[in-house]
Amino acid sequence: MTISQHTAPQHSASREPMVSVESVTRSFPGSGGRVVAVDDVSLTVAPGEVVAVLGPNGAGKTTLLDMILGLSTAETGRIRIGGTSPKKAVQNGRVGALLQTGGLLPDLSVAETIRMVASLHRSHTPVEEVMETAGLTGIARRRIGKCSGGEQQRVKFALALLPEPDLLVLDEPTAGMDVSARHEFWERMHTQAEAGTTVLFATHYLEEAEQFSRRTVLLGGGRLLADGPTDEVRAQAASAHVVVTWSPTEQQLRGLPHVTDSARIGSQVKLRTDDADTLARHLLTRTDAHSITVTQASLEEAFMTLTGDASQDTSQDTSQDASQHAHQKETQR
Repeated sequence: MTISQHTAPQHSASREPMVSVESVTRSFPGSGGRVVAVDDVSLTVAPGEVVAVLGPNGAGKTTLLDMILGLSTAETGRIRIGGTSPKKAVQNGRVGALLQTGGLLPDLSVAETIRMVASLHRSHTPVEEVMETAGLTGIARRRIGKCSGGEQQRVKFALALLPEPDLLVLDEPTAGMDVSARHEFWERMHTQAEAGTTVLFATHYLEEAEQFSRRTVLLGGGRLLADGPTDEVRAQAASAHVVVTWSPTEQQLRGLPHVTDSARIGSQVKLRTDDADTLARHLLTRTDAHSITVTQASLEEAFMTLTGDASQDTSQDTSQDASQHAHQKETQR
């Protein structure tokens, strides 16, 4: 989604893609040899886009984001952030990140934590401003150790905003938040996106991708399975649901075109189809079928359909991949 009507942050004068990932591969040692976490992945994110990265555990989401942030290095391929290396982009304050790992000092207050990190930047957004944006003003004096998981995520969000980045990278940003806190967080993220900030986020909450991002990248088994507008990714599941009030015979039901599954629910029949238009037209020719509704497959269904085979291929490697990945991240930090 290119937000062309918004004013871009101060760093975004370049016409270069904000993120360019070219044929990137990364693997880790495993019990049976090397485990490929990211397998020849390529993608480009334009300035101002908001992109969701989805995939099951072990799909390679966190590994890919780590390489984009310069926390690990690709074995093959190349990654550029605004035309420069990830590490240089981070050093120049062009990238902010909210990651799953990385602790906060429990004895410092919220305000002390943000001021301390702000002092490490050559230039930064005023501390009071990022605290306001992240919704932390009311708990500025609270010790980090007394903050809830959601509040600590908001502190990390404020830290990510300090350099006024062109690119925000968020890895499971609402982990530990309740429904209300998640809603509030995404309202604040909408504000950042509307200001022109490029947002790349990984999430397990599929509704977040549907509601916040118009583009979805789907990973499975380290491979890129789908990349495009969220509606199109959903459509790649090749299914929709048609509900019709009808009492067909079994022979009539079997004779319906493009039906992949069916279920009777009282006086209605729920049909899964790979061609809703053709099926609906067929049903409209029947005088005893009425009240027809068509619902597109959800992103969750697309997720399960498109990642099913890849998830099975890598399910035995997932725990080993995760433990090696965690060790790798801690070593590099």
